[in-house]
Amino acid sequence: MASNGVRPSKTLMPETSTAYSRLEKTFARLSAISGATAMLHWDSATIMPAGGSKARAEQLAALSLISHDILVQKNIGELLDEAEAGSHSLDVWQNANLTEMRNRWRHATAVDPDLVEAHSHATSHCEMLWRDARRNNDFASLVPSLTEVVRLTQHIAEAKSAAFSLSPYDALLDEYEPGCSASVIDPLFADLEGFLPDFLGAVLERQKSAPAVIKPEGPFAESIQKQLGQELMTALGFDFNHGRLDISHHPFTGGIPDDVRLTTRYEEDDFTQSLMGTLHETGHALYEQGLPEKWRSQPVGTARGMALHESQSLLIEMQLSRGPDFLAFALPRIKAAFNGSGAAWEQENLERLYLAVEPGFIRVDADEVTYPLHVILRYSLEKALLSGDLEVADLPAAWSSGMRKMLGITPPNDRVGCLQDIHWPSGALGYFPTYTLGAMAAAQIYRAAKSDIPDFSSKIRAGSFNELLGWLRRNIHELGSSQSTDSILQSATGVALTVDAFKAHLKERYLP
Repeated sequence: MASNGVRPSKTLMPETSTAYSRLEKTFARLSAISGATAMLHWDSATIMPAGGSKARAEQLAALSLISHDILVQKNIGELLDEAEAGSHSLDVWQNANLTEMRNRWRHATAVDPDLVEAHSHATSHCEMLWRDARRNNDFASLVPSLTEVVRLTQHIAEAKSAAFSLSPYDALLDEYEPGCSASVIDPLFADLEGFLPDFLGAVLERQKSAPAVIKPEGPFAESIQKQLGQELMTALGFDFNHGRLDISHHPFTGGIPDDVRLTTRYEEDDFTQSLMGTLHETGHALYEQGLPEKWRSQPVGTARGMALHESQSLLIEMQLSRGPDFLAFALPRIKAAFNGSGAAWEQENLERLYLAVEPGFIRVDADEVTYPLHVILRYSLEKALLSGDLEVADLPAAWSSGMRKMLGITPPNDRVGCLQDIHWPSGALGYFPTYTLGAMAAAQIYRAAKSDIPDFSSKIRAGSFNELLGWLRRNIHELGSSQSTDSILQSATGVALTVDAFKAHLKERYLP
């Protein structure tokens, strides 16, 4: 269903109130600082030598404090009041921008600057310790630092809770998914948690009667994997003139829309995990590159929350790239890259490989049936950490217990257990539910796109992705933060966020 959303105006309009114009200049400055911070984070995760971590923590803390100081200046609140009083003179996008400015100001003024600085120091330090702890399977070494991060995050949540009249968890969640709350998430996750165990059992039983999956044998040179990934990224529409692909411990997308930095990781005995990880991050990157160009220095020109961001990565990786049409396009290129031949390289076998369902320990490697259970576990644990019901030192035991309950497996060590994700060491509590909210949104969006685009299947098989990318640009990317998540989904798909399309997708793909 085509969106009726307002398109971005061609230029930022100068004929505005003095207050609004001054705010635009201030937030453009903040955007530049945020972009520099993003580049420093990318450098930390990719090429920075270990010895630079202390200096980098100082740099990031300084930039965080500078941004905070700018936002909490007394005149910002006064300018917001004045601009809102004259909002009748602003256009739709400017008013939406003003709303986003106000929300960022609310988040900033709720927290003491000293707490902001302390939190930035603690998370930078903890992230670096996490890399060693994960590599060495040494959770005990991370406990003091992670405990401090959780403690400071609790203080931030309490401050925002008091300022916003929200629960502490909802106050943190609002930064990642504005307007969302645990009261919205809980019934959606309860629906999935009730549906998935029996569905998973049925899928596993069905797989027993299918031919065994033959895993292509490596080694697969890292350089060739990267070249293949870049080839498929280009086909999907990623602009390498405004971005690059690198390696990190944990795949991510960062940078700025004009210079998107995405990362992946490689295993020389298995090209499939890296390839899907690369395609996942490509979905994020396409969203960033498609944000409204004329508004990129303003809050309204940023992505509309992490649920939609995750929907774009999962749409590319799960909905599109694991489907038979995309594989028909990609298979000749995959075989050519690795000189593949024989039964392991036939499309039917690779389809079974990419759609194999099996409870596993690693979230980022999980199939789309078990993935939501990983997220539901983390959601419950981070709420417990934030409330104080769970101590950091007790996290490994709680993690193992949850994995047994959710997936029927017990991690053999913490490296594949509670040390696998960077989110909590980086202070990102309140983030995890957006992954599965994004999976739900991806199913809705992809179904609507397929319905709107004529001859969709044949175009994907032919490697023609322009119409799909154009549809996503018009209905999702170019809207930035001009509307709420539910409004964007309603316009693009006909309904607000629901679990129905995701469940239907799983049934159609795995139990047809």
